[in-house]
Amino acid sequence: MSKIYRFLSEDDTSAFCHKVSDALAKGWELYGSPTQTFDPVKGIMRCGQSVVKDVDADYTPDMKLGAQ
Repeated sequence: MSKIYRFLSEDDTSAFCHKVSDALAKGWELYGSPTQTFDPVKGIMRCGQSVVKDVDADYTPDMKLGAQ
């Protein structure tokens, strides 16, 4: 069994909330607090959230994290 980690990021729109909600529905757990930063190139705020999940597989660098 391995614990895997993902960092989800998206523009500060409902798309970010849907991305995090989808991960939670698939068994991922929130890890730490969400982050927010200004993207000066796009002129918008961006959000981020770390999530973790225990999986019944050994971690490998070629593992498709979003498919777990």
